[in-house]
Amino acid sequence: MSKKRLGRGLDALLNLEENKSEEIIEIKINEIEPNLEQPRKSFDEESLRELAESIKKHGIVQPIIVRKEDDTYRIVAGERRWRAAKMANVDTIKAIVKDLTEQEVLEVALIENLQREDLNPIEEAEAYEKLIREHGLKQEEIAEIVGKSRPAVANSLRLLTLPEEIKRSLIEKKITSGHARALLTLEDPKIQKKVMEEIIKMNLNVRQTEKIVKEYMEYKEKIDKEKEKKIEKKEKDYEIKAIEELLTKILGTKVQLDPKQKKGKIIIEYYSN
Repeated sequence: MSKKRLGRGLDALLNLEENKSEEIIEIKINEIEPNLEQPRKSFDEESLRELAESIKKHGIVQPIIVRKEDDTYRIVAGERRWRAAKMANVDTIKAIVKDLTEQEVLEVALIENLQREDLNPIEEAEAYEKLIREHGLKQEEIAEIVGKSRPAVANSLRLLTLPEEIKRSLIEKKITSGHARALLTLEDPKIQKKVMEEIIKMNLNVRQTEKIVKEYMEYKEKIDKEKEKKIEKKEKDYEIKAIEELLTKILGTKVQLDPKQKKGKIIIEYYSN
């Protein structure tokens, strides 16, 4: 089954469709450097070992894409194959050399990983954030590149606002993106962490988590309204006290206000000789 094309797609970014006859060369493994723009921060060692064994038996079928940089080559796409080839102790690897900008290198690495579903949600969000921060892209432009909706990109970026502990749990697959998005609604980091602990402890699914968050937000709204009423009452009490003191000073005798819902009484004390 073919992968769904993402945005412009790797072929378009690398001009592979127009250059199917592009030269494939053999490059020494030690002349190649990993991609500094690689969104993926971790590689599964067991998976790499399996690929290394396959390379020993069958070689590398698909060439990696590299960019020439001074005396070395920088990987654009295929870092996992390169790592496995090193592990297999091969001397050279098939590659296609492309002339790409820093932005295009990041775009290609991002799309390649998304197509293979290799990125965890935080790595994906960090890659989007880097495209915005370092290359000035807008969310709409990123959405077009990766073939997602603008709200999907925006929701991904919001994950970066979560506390480190929650982001780590997301990376370690203790919770899912759905859980994390539900936690974002809570805003308070302490409450977010507490609910996350319950998700892990009780093995809650996303729907159950959303229900807990909804109930908490309704409870919080009720408490906030009660607090607001108490504050308003205090403010009114201060106003009444100030008016009582002012009238007492003017009339030269003790004055009390007895406020009701829509009307009230002014009680003035007087003394007969």
